[in-house]
Amino acid sequence: MMKKIFLFDLDSTVTREEILPTIADELGKGDEMRFLTESTMMGEISFRESLLARVEMLKETSVSKMASRVVKIGLNKEIVKFIKENRDNCYIVTSNLDVWIEDLMKKIGINGHVFCSKTKTCDDKIVKVDEIFLKENAVRSFGKAKVIAVGDGSNDYGLIKLADVGVAFGGVRRVAPVLYEVCDYAVYDEDVLVELLNEIKEGK
Repeated sequence: MMKKIFLFDLDSTVTREEILPTIADELGKGDEMRFLTESTMMGEISFRESLLARVEMLKETSVSKMASRVVKIGLNKEIVKFIKENRDNCYIVTSNLDVWIEDLMKKIGINGHVFCSKTKTCDDKIVKVDEIFLKENAVRSFGKAKVIAVGDGSNDYGLIKLADVGVAFGGVRRVAPVLYEVCDYAVYDEDVLVELLNEIKEGK
């Protein structure tokens, strides 16, 4: 039987909130951050441009402080349960920064199964973004395995398009319209999503 790999976007798929806007609110930069996030998710500005702008906005906050806040972000519990029960076959795919999400990945129990953007740090501060991870590259890394991908934003377009089964998930926020062009399923409820994933896992 062909191996099945499940790839999950992080923000508003595994989490119940967009991570950076939530933290920006606490720093008094919420409006600017939300504008960048929404514009990016709807495909109005490039993801690379947006991510670098968002990192610039938050990089004066210490890495450890950011990580300690990110680890407290709300999670979609049934999705996390599915990931934990099927850890060997599940991966998080995000363009978020490694140093900000590391503790959250450990909490979920998926550390080591994460594709994300890479940074250089010094004295607990971000010095440079070394790599902005392109999500579609995660699909390409699994060769002949059957890949099932779940996401909600325009930056998930390549991920959903290249996957053998692409699922647009609108359980937290509205699905980016561009995903309807390439997804096999559009699901708006967490329990329904997990039911679908279990059916795919079992070959139904």
